[in-house]
Amino acid sequence: MPDSQSIYADIGGREAVEAVVSDFYDRVFDDPVLEPYFEGVDREALYAHQVQFISAVAGGPVSYEGADMRAAHEGMGITEEAFGRVATYLGEALRENGVGEDNVEAILTEVGALEPDVVGQ
Repeated sequence: MPDSQSIYADIGGREAVEAVVSDFYDRVFDDPVLEPYFEGVDREALYAHQVQFISAVAGGPVSYEGADMRAAHEGMGITEEAFGRVATYLGEALRENGVGEDNVEAILTEVGALEPDVVGQ
């Protein structure tokens, strides 16, 4: 597994992360299973938090300042299926934007570790 400090640089820094997040949300918002989770959500704020989160997970010079994962998803009733779809879309967006498989796997491993804090809250 690559050194997490290098992933952010390897994938192209902030510009690349922003492209990934944009593609990611295009997929998520087009999914009828996921759409209800985002009704009434401030999409700009969500986008900004996701850029910050992915940057932090990838070892970028950013600290994630959003709510704790458990608190952020409390009361949303997120299912394993929904979590899996989101992870799949993130993987697709990373790959489509030229992120190498080792880095995709490292990022998805970090995201997967958060499942217990997100699902069923």
